Amino acid sequence: MGRKLLEQKTKIDSERLYAPREALELLKSLDGAKFDESVEVHVKLNVDPRKADQMVRGTLMLPNGTGKTRRVAVFAVGENAREAEEAGADVVGTEDLAARIRDENFMEFDVAVATPDQMSIVGRLGQILGPRGLMPNPKSGTVTPNVGRAVEDIKRGKVEYRVDRYGIVHGIIGKKSFDLDSLVENYFSLRDELQRVRPAAVKGRYFRSVAITSTMGPSIRVDPVIEKD
Repeated sequence: MGRKLLEQKTKIDSERLYAPREALELLKSLDGAKFDESVEVHVKLNVDPRKADQMVRGTLMLPNGTGKTRRVAVFAVGENAREAEEAGADVVGTEDLAARIRDENFMEFDVAVATPDQMSIVGRLGQILGPRGLMPNPKSGTVTPNVGRAVEDIKRGKVEYRVDRYGIVHGIIGKKSFDLDSLVENYFSLRDELQRVRPAAVKGRYFRSVAITSTMGPSIRVDPVIEKD
């Protein structure tokens, strides 16, 4: 463990559950890396992801974005391809794009979007895109006839969330350089969205634990039941 990380940990009470605003204010005050670190939220839910009726997954438009420019690849042709390019897609193609991914290991994108008619082509890339979490999916809004709107939303800060096999949702809610109010607003947008999609099959306490951290910083435990002030 590095010296700087040890110094940061001395400023955090590991036995305490901080209010969200207080935790984010503390995180911003910590002397961290020389680059603008991302602010991450990790939420442990009382769900069993192995059961279909307890899968927590969806998309969310963070009100203040993530501070990160996401590269978008779009599988589309004709007018749809033109709309994607005008919306700011980083790469647009069809069979040619699939060939670059398959034969040249082209992976210079963070999100893949496809029109429904392109899924027969994209489906053949399942073994490449699937393990990387890049396979377009209707549930996440990345398989859509409205690719222009999808690209615009992603560029503005639309993020996908999905519970992992341990019942944890991992999300980025901004950068340390964001002002405190923006981080707090983004935090509660994610928290409220997770509450909104709470599976009906879940009984008892839904939020087991919440922690925030920065890219290179220590974890700060957050009280998950505190509402926005």
